Amino acid sequence: MSLPREIFKAYDIRGIVGKTLTSGIVELIGHALGSEAVARGQHSIVIGRDGRLSGPEFSEALARGIRQSGIAVIDIGQVATPMSYFAAYQLGTHCAAMITGSHNPPEYNGIKMVLADETLSGEAIQQLRLRIERGDLTHGNGSYARHDIAAEYYARIVGDIRLVRPMKVTVDCGNGVAGAFVAELYRQLGCEVTELFCEVDGHFPNHHPDPSEPHNLQDLIAALKRNDSEIGLAFDGDGDRLGVVTKDGKIIYPDRQLMLFAADVLNRNPGAEIIYDVKSTRHLAGWIRQHGGQPTLWKTGHSLMKAKMRETGALLAGELSGHVFFKERWYGFDDALYTGARLLEILSKVADPSATLNSLPDAMSTPELHLKLREGENFALIEHMKQHAKFTDAIEIITLDGLRVEYDDGFGLMRSSNTTPVITLRFEADNAVSLQRVKNDFRRALLSVNPALNLPF
Repeated sequence: MSLPREIFKAYDIRGIVGKTLTSGIVELIGHALGSEAVARGQHSIVIGRDGRLSGPEFSEALARGIRQSGIAVIDIGQVATPMSYFAAYQLGTHCAAMITGSHNPPEYNGIKMVLADETLSGEAIQQLRLRIERGDLTHGNGSYARHDIAAEYYARIVGDIRLVRPMKVTVDCGNGVAGAFVAELYRQLGCEVTELFCEVDGHFPNHHPDPSEPHNLQDLIAALKRNDSEIGLAFDGDGDRLGVVTKDGKIIYPDRQLMLFAADVLNRNPGAEIIYDVKSTRHLAGWIRQHGGQPTLWKTGHSLMKAKMRETGALLAGELSGHVFFKERWYGFDDALYTGARLLEILSKVADPSATLNSLPDAMSTPELHLKLREGENFALIEHMKQHAKFTDAIEIITLDGLRVEYDDGFGLMRSSNTTPVITLRFEADNAVSLQRVKNDFRRALLSVNPALNLPF
């Protein structure tokens, strides 16, 4: 069987159903994952699936492959991705494999994996591919059991979150799998919940479940104008990323959400380390210090964030994409349902949630802009820019993950996607004039290296 190397991504496995990702390939990956679990001294793996149409078929194939290695399977069925992570703790397996295409188009699916509490990424994912190619697979007959985790998941969160008053909230799940759980969870917390597109449907008939794209939040913004909800929460396809909209229709991007969470965590844990990714606002560092914390800038990627938290003992981390990781009172994995509950807990203490959210430090910024290139060109361009590009008035050039260029009044970022041949760019500044100057500086630097680039700004 041909094994497409391109499905083995930096943070997970992802491919096109029936083309680069088939049941046969998923079964082989399951066998390799189980074999790696054996090598790490593990005994059982929780498996779950999101609401995609290929989920049931791929889940069965994954279970077959894992069991062939001699590892037991506990199948928790259709769940949000964080519920599979939770089950790995709750059921004591310390291992989970989630069939999910996250926010990719409907024709995609994939697998996110945890072994011995480590979220697999980078080299560990490539090792699974090498196991298959070399036939380095263990053989056995692992058992199979089903388990419904929802009640335990609800109980754990309801036991942790305390609302000062009942909140009125509208949730938009974009027909992703979070729709099967989030309204019930928030009602158990005492909230009055209005549901938008909470019927799980892998065709995604209303809008795509990706809250990082502003156009996917327009239905939620419109609903908040019509109804008496105080806040709007939107979820991505597998429930690990959160979007937030105020009553007056403002989008509170995740790097600003992180400010609110940081202040809350630092109130109880002075001096704690808070991690944020290179795409995030430069206002975070000052905010975290002002509230008595230690800011740490780190690489983008949910697997990389979790690994850095384990290394440093940080209590909170977050990315601009919407992944937020609580280690205080929670387990350190990204869970949009729990993150939403923590937000409701904070906002229940104030009379006007929109005013609280809108008062967070803000700047003028662009959305993520994408420079599309040919395969491999993205990494080569970044390396060339690191070596040769000159930036006017830069006060610091950070090469941790791509190029983040800091100015007195803003920053510019270019970093290579780890999943597609794309360079992501983002710009932020104190005002429109400064923002244009930063963009112009990047435009000049990029075109001096390659005049043929078709820049998206």
